[in-house]
Amino acid sequence: IGTLGLNAVIQIAAVGAFAARIAGVTTHRIALSISLFSLVAFASRLANLFYAPMLATIADRTGDVVGKLAGTPALTAAPLGQFDVQVRLIVFAGTIGTLIGALFLPVFEYLFVRGINSYHRTDSVPGSLLRLLNVRVLVDVARSFRLPQPSQWAQHRPSRVPGKLLFWNTVLQAVYAIGVIAAAYASVRDPLYARTAYSLSGVVNGIGRFAFTLFVDPTAAGIVDAAVHGKRTLEDVRAMVFWLTATMVLGTLVSQLLLFPAAVVIDASARLVHR
Repeated sequence: IGTLGLNAVIQIAAVGAFAARIAGVTTHRIALSISLFSLVAFASRLANLFYAPMLATIADRTGDVVGKLAGTPALTAAPLGQFDVQVRLIVFAGTIGTLIGALFLPVFEYLFVRGINSYHRTDSVPGSLLRLLNVRVLVDVARSFRLPQPSQWAQHRPSRVPGKLLFWNTVLQAVYAIGVIAAAYASVRDPLYARTAYSLSGVVNGIGRFAFTLFVDPTAAGIVDAAVHGKRTLEDVRAMVFWLTATMVLGTLVSQLLLFPAAVVIDASARLVHR
């Protein structure tokens, strides 16, 4: 349960970070919004410090059982099947987290705008964060919560966003959602190469890094810059964030199809390294 919750939190933070782009355009303080974006990304990495070991613990327990039953495929099928269900639930928890993050996008945007303005006044990130403990600020944040209206979604036409951005963001999210999990899956499939397999999550995540570095981040940044300079509108940025979130949900669903093939690829890579 803890692993499910942490993966959901990581995805919520990832969606929340999208709101920094809108806040940057709204306040015309792009550099500061990027800095606060990094703060949210740090929180996501912090959650990963707990998530990865918890996932490894589940994999180790299953790997021990599979290792003891090595040579009897009929007996190893049950623990492997149980592990398959567990990791797929973890991936699905990420999908749920993405949807929850989408519901709270207006709140994240409000928090980023307040955070940017607060930092501009205080010149202190800790001071700005401490303001969140102020009861009046918490009440204002609670009042800012509005469920997204389906009628608003129709305004976010796909034509506002480059098709390549949506495609590569789907690829990015599909592989990022399962990189570490596929490595854990591969380590369970053949405990003899478990340590090597677990270290090869980059075989899958590398595809995501390629998509992010060459296509997703530069294209998204270009849209934000164009909005700041008046060549695009704020609504174009909101549409971009909406479709980035939508393709993030789609990517986590596609990852369910890629999970087993990715584990097989990592398993084969681990065997190749040992030759």
